[in-house]
Amino acid sequence: MRSWAAGSALDRQPLHRQSPEWLARLWEQENARLLKVTETGEFYTCDSGRRLRLPRPFVAFDPQRHYLLGTVAEVPVFTVLSLPEGETGSLRTVGHQLDEQERELATVAVSLVNWHRQAAHCPVCGAPTTVLHGGSSRRCTRCGEQLFPRTDPAVIVAVVDPEDRLLLARQASWPEDRASILAGFVEAGESLEQAVHREILEEADVELTDLRYWGSQPWPVPRSLMLGFTARSASSEVTVDGDELVTGRFWSREEVQQAVADGSLVLPMSSSIASRMIRAWLDGRLLGDG
Repeated sequence: MRSWAAGSALDRQPLHRQSPEWLARLWEQENARLLKVTETGEFYTCDSGRRLRLPRPFVAFDPQRHYLLGTVAEVPVFTVLSLPEGETGSLRTVGHQLDEQERELATVAVSLVNWHRQAAHCPVCGAPTTVLHGGSSRRCTRCGEQLFPRTDPAVIVAVVDPEDRLLLARQASWPEDRASILAGFVEAGESLEQAVHREILEEADVELTDLRYWGSQPWPVPRSLMLGFTARSASSEVTVDGDELVTGRFWSREEVQQAVADGSLVLPMSSSIASRMIRAWLDGRLLGDG
């Protein structure tokens, strides 16, 4: 099993964040920081997107707008939905430039802001909801239903054939030179393993053996948790569905390296779990212990 990242330095303060007074005091600390996020999932950056812009809060604390991410080395970090102004970036465009800690803060902030934007009304009765516990939940003002941030599980699979070649495919909406390993959302009542087998069979008509969990990555657009698996295919035959995928085949390491070098193949951004899995395969570490 591979980890998406090392242990988190972010303390989400589950025992203290239930106190409005404690949250207000935290907001007023000299070292408190605020990460602004736009409704399109972009966040404020500086230094050409290589660092997050984390100014000190300068307005009064509003428990309905200001959400606590947690503390990092005793530094409180909050987030808020904001109109775009100045330099912004997204996880897709600048995530690879951020260090692990800042990328985690950005991921949590975008996830939290996105959820609050979509959870303003109760899914049970439709009444307005209010923010609780520093943004970690909401409660319906009519029926009392308590809501928590949702995460939708999705599987992403690195499939190798009997010749140790990797399956890469292109979605219909992607540029012609872009390709990646296959992924899809878990459906209702489905296990992760069932989702892996179904997705690969539906999209590429490939049957799998030797399925193994590899690692995970939170992806807040829209609100996913990418769960990585490796698998072997029984054969090298690929038939894409023509709907979600328009091209797909098994690639050798030499073919991938040459195509990337000459610009005819663009792989996923380096900060993604897809990129890390492809890199592990290129280095001969995907299925081994290296």
